[in-house]
Amino acid sequence: MTKKALQKELKKLHPRNKHNQRYDFDVLTKTLPELTTFVRPNAYGDLSIDFSNAKAVIALNKALLKQYYNIDFWEIPEGYLCSPIPGRADYIHYLADLLAEDNNGDIPKGETVKILDIGVGANCVYPIIGNAEYKWSFIGSEISKVSLNSAQAIKKNNPKLKESLSLRLQSNPKSIFRDILKEDEKIITTICNPPFHKSAEAAQSSNFRKVKNLTGVAKENPELNFGGQHNELWCEGGELQFIKNIVFQSRHYKENCIWFTSLVSNKENVRPLKKAFKEAEVTKFKVIPMGQGNKVSRIIAWSFQ
Repeated sequence: MTKKALQKELKKLHPRNKHNQRYDFDVLTKTLPELTTFVRPNAYGDLSIDFSNAKAVIALNKALLKQYYNIDFWEIPEGYLCSPIPGRADYIHYLADLLAEDNNGDIPKGETVKILDIGVGANCVYPIIGNAEYKWSFIGSEISKVSLNSAQAIKKNNPKLKESLSLRLQSNPKSIFRDILKEDEKIITTICNPPFHKSAEAAQSSNFRKVKNLTGVAKENPELNFGGQHNELWCEGGELQFIKNIVFQSRHYKENCIWFTSLVSNKENVRPLKKAFKEAEVTKFKVIPMGQGNKVSRIIAWSFQ
């Protein structure tokens, strides 16, 4: 990608996104000196990191979370998903715009705005950004005990998260809301970054292409630069089936939540999801386009109210 193309892609991020400009590595290395090890001039003479290097990506995330979201402790288990911060921040800001539409154009703020993060992950990124930007409170659900323990450690070591984040283990991987939301518990919306791929082979093939694009070298078994366990990267039926499961289970929680939302990476999945909405008797839905770094993505939102 040329420097001009990269700058054009960055402009696709939400106007309130703190990462609309190129990373300021002079600032970030002062915030987190350990990042210095990975910073080098790129082909255009600008400071950057090797985005195919998992350790470099983790160090960058640590610096971004510390500099922009006041997170002093952020550690994740080796090999677990290290979410790109700009894209996650975009989801939060577009979600804020959605909620503002039902609030006379004003973004609702404060801990009374409660959000369910379906699959909070070991990285806990959505609650971190949502609380820092809008003071929202979160319920984080997770099927992995390792991921949940990691999120618990992040919460424990960052006082601002102690009162704003409730972490809950989902013991049944097929359930989304049952045993997570209490019968009379009210939330304003859900947020979700579903597993994209249908199989481990598909996830590995995608990573092979990504690393080749980043480095120009075809590696036989490339390292996952952003990490990811199987439940984070793939599931039976992939992204489409995962979101369909949320849609059909959400019917039973229509009184608990105003808006259900999910990230949709593949635009080809939008049409069958609209069919699923009709079958589930959804009252209204929205498709919200957004840029995520060097790709275009979208949020799909639906409501029974």
